[in-house]
Amino acid sequence: MKFQNVNTFLLALAGISVTGLIFLGYTSTSVRYKEKRFCLNLTKEHQENSNLQSPQGLSYKQPSVVGPDGKVIAVTPWLSPIVWEGTFDPFLTDSIYRQQNITIATTVFALGKYTQFLKDFLESAEQNYFVGFRVHYYLFTDQPEQVPEVNLGEQRQLTVLKVPSSNRWQEITLRRMEKLEKLIESRLVNEADYVFSLDVDTKFYGRWGAESLGRLVGVIHPGYYQTPREQFPYERRPESQAYIPHAEGDYYYGGAVVGGLVKDVHEVAKTCREQLDIDAAKSIEAAWQEESHLNKYFLYNKPSKVLSPEYLWQDFKPHTNEVKIIRFSQVIKNYAAVRPNP
Repeated sequence: MKFQNVNTFLLALAGISVTGLIFLGYTSTSVRYKEKRFCLNLTKEHQENSNLQSPQGLSYKQPSVVGPDGKVIAVTPWLSPIVWEGTFDPFLTDSIYRQQNITIATTVFALGKYTQFLKDFLESAEQNYFVGFRVHYYLFTDQPEQVPEVNLGEQRQLTVLKVPSSNRWQEITLRRMEKLEKLIESRLVNEADYVFSLDVDTKFYGRWGAESLGRLVGVIHPGYYQTPREQFPYERRPESQAYIPHAEGDYYYGGAVVGGLVKDVHEVAKTCREQLDIDAAKSIEAAWQEESHLNKYFLYNKPSKVLSPEYLWQDFKPHTNEVKIIRFSQVIKNYAAVRPNP
């Protein structure tokens, strides 16, 4: 009887030991899994929130858009992609982003006689711009009654926001960053994932899809993509907040397109608005208004994705060997006829 009790005790002890080992093994595995998942989440969060900030005053060779062999260059020196036809699979990129159920806000400003460009802008956008995605246009205008009736596709909507008129086109341009900043704070932070701010005197001629999405997106100006940076129309007066020295510069970015994640575009708009206000207090107006301040921002806060001139062309320019397709272009117009002042 005593012998049996000893055996029973030993069996119970062994069972407890095995159970403990199993529990410790499971706990260890669970902890390792949680640590791994935590590390992955941290890595993802770091990638999404990382800013490509560059110190001022760095000396380096100006990046090229077209190589010596005439072939386009598809990556910046800071390893952000430059999006050209042939560098992505449109079906694949759209499929990846479409399953994320994202909303793309798109702001447009049409004041005064610029309302005449709305119909072509909206109709061509509905044919080419993020087709199959949820898109919300936010139209700033002083003449809501002039907004044309345009048939919008499924998951597409247009919100008209009335703003005061101005007798100076420069003032209209200067205040766009302020309007964008406030719209993001009041609405887009809860209504959208990405936002693009686009000029209205433009037209879509080709597909524009998810390949253009990124944390912070700029477009290379079609007039300066093969120009030495010393000849860029940067603001060159040191007293301006938009000042860029002649020895610095990557690309000349067009102010007709700026985009990215809502929070990153908000930072662009907020910073540019603050710099514009500082200049205004000193009675300084940068050479190309908000575009000058945007170029200053992009020089020291590198875009995570750069769109080639395919995404911002000019109708009066002839086609070039590098630009295989024109997706979005500024239309020909008589500035004297549409602007309120010279």
